[in-house]
Amino acid sequence: MCGIVGVVSNAPVNQLLYDALLLLQHRGQDAAGIVTLLERKFFMHKAKGMVRDVFRTRNMRGLPGDVGLGQVRYPTAGNAYSEEEAQPFYVNAPFGIVLVHNGNLTNAHALRAELFSTDHRHTNTESDSEVLLNVLAHELDRATRGGLLDSATLFEAVRNTQRRLRGSYAVVALIAGHGLLAFRDPYGIRPLAMGRGADGTIMVASESVALEGSGHVFERNIAPGEAVFVDLQGQVHSEQCADSPSLNPCIFEFVYLARPDSVLDGISVYQARLNLGETLAKRVVSTVPPSEIDVIIPIPESSRPSATQLAHLLGVPYREGFVKNRYVGRTFIMPGQGVRKKSVRQKLNVIASEFKGRNVLLVDDSIVRGTTSREIVQMARDAGARKVYLASAAPPVRYPNVYGIDMPTKDELVAHDRTVEQIRELIGCDALIYQDVDAMKRAIGSLNPKLDGFDASCFDGVYVTGDIDTEAISRMNGNRPRIEETGEDSSRLALPNLAE
Repeated sequence: MCGIVGVVSNAPVNQLLYDALLLLQHRGQDAAGIVTLLERKFFMHKAKGMVRDVFRTRNMRGLPGDVGLGQVRYPTAGNAYSEEEAQPFYVNAPFGIVLVHNGNLTNAHALRAELFSTDHRHTNTESDSEVLLNVLAHELDRATRGGLLDSATLFEAVRNTQRRLRGSYAVVALIAGHGLLAFRDPYGIRPLAMGRGADGTIMVASESVALEGSGHVFERNIAPGEAVFVDLQGQVHSEQCADSPSLNPCIFEFVYLARPDSVLDGISVYQARLNLGETLAKRVVSTVPPSEIDVIIPIPESSRPSATQLAHLLGVPYREGFVKNRYVGRTFIMPGQGVRKKSVRQKLNVIASEFKGRNVLLVDDSIVRGTTSREIVQMARDAGARKVYLASAAPPVRYPNVYGIDMPTKDELVAHDRTVEQIRELIGCDALIYQDVDAMKRAIGSLNPKLDGFDASCFDGVYVTGDIDTEAISRMNGNRPRIEETGEDSSRLALPNLAE
């Protein structure tokens, strides 16, 4: 999962791109990059770190031009600590292309071999995004055959590119001297929206919040399989480039990943989480009588809307019992020290008065490895809770995600091959209530009947692209982000191993 943005304007875009990336910072904190286009020359700056740390005044001055794109990176393949794998990526032929990508190619290994043996193109990193860029560049070269590039030729190249790619991808690319290209995989797994500013600026971004928060009016979502080309005069051209597109967005976007103030594919993320709280209420009542719950407390941040709705429907007081420290950085490691794992207690602090002597229902958005949940349950007990119940707004996470969320392997997932009772014993709560898979799909899907379905593979094991088997998952697990020996796994879902 990454955040991407592209802009075509009639004024300098460096500050606009910076502002948009800040609004997308929740989608990736490992690296950030911006590239701008002035005449036929690209100007790029990218590095590891948060947006505010990567871009200083001197860097912004070095990004002239009225067209540009940017990315905040959350690594799902390759080396999480490689500066070279920060995006955007660049190739000089044909024309000169820079590209940012959100998603994960499931056939990157095969494509990399094809690029070397058949297309005679070189990739220098382990990133699937660089593979995608080179496939697109090759197909553009074939489509133009050394001639001029127009929208029809460009869409032919995208069509041929999509026939080679498997997996999830939302892409924004700049083609020197021509304009901005954006396209989305045929299943619409990862989001991509388009909007317009009062001055005629065209912006595409991962979430609507990046558009609206930077002064643009949301116009529409880019459809699954669709390609949109914005030329340097601001004219928009679009065409459906997939053979059989269908809209199956990643349901985890609504559960956890996206900002609550975004609207993805016609669905308010905030309303989706309220709906999850409503369906979760029915599950809670069947497990724990509301009369035995004194207070409902969310585990920050994404679970708050679900917890609010749950408390309202059960008639139980809602309270904030945890305060999150937003400024916990990476642990500094002195020479000779081993890796010091961050405790959840460094990131969360309890308000003891909300727990003491009470039966508490904690609400989380999801449970992945379970270790964090176990520590939070213990924190509640240490604060004096008489009983601690735990409810998850999402169903059990039983299967790996292959479409751009760096979840652990199946053996590291607390719900894999375990019953709910076994999970409850591991976590140490008095009752454990999970959302139902079908209820989750109905709760969110009811907000847009035009959806064909969801990618809910981490919950139901059904991979919508149809090309995933045990061998494919094992191969992709081998290409999960490598963490330096002296570093910490900082991905949002990479929680400490249950065995540690």
